[in-house]
Amino acid sequence: MTTHAAVEKDKFFYWLALWRAPGVGARLFARLLEQFDTPATVFAATHEQLRTAGITRPATLDYLRTPNMAAVEQDLAWLEQPDHHLLTIDSADYPPLLRELPDPPPLLFVHGEPGLLSHPQLAMVGSRNASPSGSETAFDFARHLSDCGLVITSGLAQGIDAACHRGALAGSGLTIAVIGTGMDRVYPARHRELAHEIADKGALVSEFPIGTPPARANFPRRNRIISGLSLGTLVVEAAIHSGSLITARQASEQGREVFAIPGSIHNPLARGCHRLIREGAKLVETAGDILDELAGIMPLAVENAQQAEHPASQPVKLDSEYIQLLDTMGHDPVTVDTIVERSGLTTEEVSSMLLVLELQDHVASMPGGLYSRVDKRTCP
Repeated sequence: MTTHAAVEKDKFFYWLALWRAPGVGARLFARLLEQFDTPATVFAATHEQLRTAGITRPATLDYLRTPNMAAVEQDLAWLEQPDHHLLTIDSADYPPLLRELPDPPPLLFVHGEPGLLSHPQLAMVGSRNASPSGSETAFDFARHLSDCGLVITSGLAQGIDAACHRGALAGSGLTIAVIGTGMDRVYPARHRELAHEIADKGALVSEFPIGTPPARANFPRRNRIISGLSLGTLVVEAAIHSGSLITARQASEQGREVFAIPGSIHNPLARGCHRLIREGAKLVETAGDILDELAGIMPLAVENAQQAEHPASQPVKLDSEYIQLLDTMGHDPVTVDTIVERSGLTTEEVSSMLLVLELQDHVASMPGGLYSRVDKRTCP
């Protein structure tokens, strides 16, 4: 008697085998499905039928006669492990936003919770060589927006990506890492522990077969999935030639929102964000700026956000250094420079702390670069 697992394995075999065919990318895969209906039928087609469908490369035609069965068995062996899943584009569980792309990946390897890929997501990306303040900003925004009901999606890279994942894990815990290698690898290797934590609480995702090493060409493909899964993309910190700008451009081409956090005109890592803002990206100063833009797209998540930002009469706990900074500010509007002078802290430290206080509604930004305390109960 044939088991359900065996039937699924047989079905996946042809999907995986076709995805490994040389010269078959997402667009050609889609054309083949349109013409032959199933991957299995592709392998049963004649050379003449395949050429009519647009396959002319000898290497591809040869592969379709004798697929690499050993490589496909590696994929299937990975799939047999706990919490390992394969989503094909014809599956009801395939994320609907991703299906809207002109070149959606025909299949996705998922380690973790596959249903999370269909939840409202915000992509957060930025520089690999992030500044300390940029990493803190990414962490704080990700934690707050995660608590507001958004899944935070990023690319597991060093710098801003890692800070976003860690911020989301510190919040609701829901985060997705889209990687540019096979699922049997973690790149960079130093993020192995972070990847395991993401898989436990969220999901790791890749379109690449098992055994795929990191390669430069993989990461633009990964980036289109990051933006394609998400309602919008927030660029936290990026140099003028940052790969994050590619993700932002892809988000714009996909019809998704693009957000950017501005920075100092003297900071080279802010220039990419400034370029995006000049080109039409939404300037972001608070998490509310993002939630307001997404309100029409995801009313339920925004409702959760409002509840998270205004809990019923519960005092908000602050660390002692934040309470001290509030005391230093006094009750009149003040500039960052004034706070720096009074507190003895650096400009970066004050700016980071003000962001946290603003996200928690303890501080409000005002015209002219001024900040003012908000009358609110706090608990040490």
